[in-house]
Amino acid sequence: MIYELARIAIKPGTQERFEAGVQEAAPLFQRAKGCHGMELHQTLEDANAYLLVVHWETLEDHTVHFRGSEDFKAWRALVGDYFAAPPEVCHTSVIAKPF
Repeated sequence: MIYELARIAIKPGTQERFEAGVQEAAPLFQRAKGCHGMELHQTLEDANAYLLVVHWETLEDHTVHFRGSEDFKAWRALVGDYFAAPPEVCHTSVIAKPF
């Protein structure tokens, strides 16, 4: 399992519209090859900062299949106008889960 972690800073005052856009985009992720789920977290320290966590089967399911799809364009059309800056994205895998 690969986790996409995207830190997203949005324009002040757009929280409700951004969150609604993410909800509307959920089916785009649900039907994406290798996608096993997504979560949107709002940071407690900054109401304009979010962490999008997407669970992918493989790195290529995100970087090749999803990013190269029409659904990725639709995702960006739903939420991209709210971005204050391009998202900062990294990919991780769990190496230890002690409890």
